Amino acid sequence: MQAKLHQIHPVLPVKNVLESLKFYVNKLGFTIAFANDSKQPTYAGIRRDDIEIHLQWHDAKEWDVEVDRPMLRIVTENVEILFQEYNFKNVFNKDTKVRNTDWGTKEFAFYDIDKNGLVFYQNNL
Repeated sequence: MQAKLHQIHPVLPVKNVLESLKFYVNKLGFTIAFANDSKQPTYAGIRRDDIEIHLQWHDAKEWDVEVDRPMLRIVTENVEILFQEYNFKNVFNKDTKVRNTDWGTKEFAFYDIDKNGLVFYQNNL
């Protein structure tokens, strides 16, 4: 028998779990998988299709926006359709575009409300 890596559930630091849940659910089309409290959660999980992301509250005293924020690269089918969906919902600024990269992907990127980076991409093969 051999060990197999099956999934990864990245944990993003957030200032307010409820506000982040609203953003990911209402703007990005995720659903709530779980929350440790229904009124004032400090830890929650969200899902869309085959991915799950966890959101964890961090106290303002620990928050330093000058520190590099996490950047997630999310493999996507039909990246242009997802771009149109998010563009329609005004998720990102007008300068955000789908682009072809030198490393063979088609992708777009933006930051969530806590400055965590999200890159949605597909291979250009």
